[in-house]
Amino acid sequence: MSTKTRRQFSDEFKAEAVSLVLNQGYGSAEAARRLGVNRSLLDRWIRKHRQGTAPESAPQADERDAELRKLREEVRKLQIEKDILKKAAAFFAKESS
Repeated sequence: MSTKTRRQFSDEFKAEAVSLVLNQGYGSAEAARRLGVNRSLLDRWIRKHRQGTAPESAPQADERDAELRKLREEVRKLQIEKDILKKAAAFFAKESS
């Protein structure tokens, strides 16, 4: 007989799930279905949030904006590097033929 292991969810995941219901207007059943969790589990997270014992809340807007700016800058640099490598590969392919 095999034993099931419980899935573990991060505090950030729980906070985002609660946010879907409380801030974004999803019903708890729909949010639970989309997230692949049991509705009763999501309802428990919502109750804990309302009682003030919620897990760490999702990153604040300032933190998210800073992270987004950082990631966009990194993507921009990576695209530049990719373009340089493409040009170098084309140059050396042309030289060798």
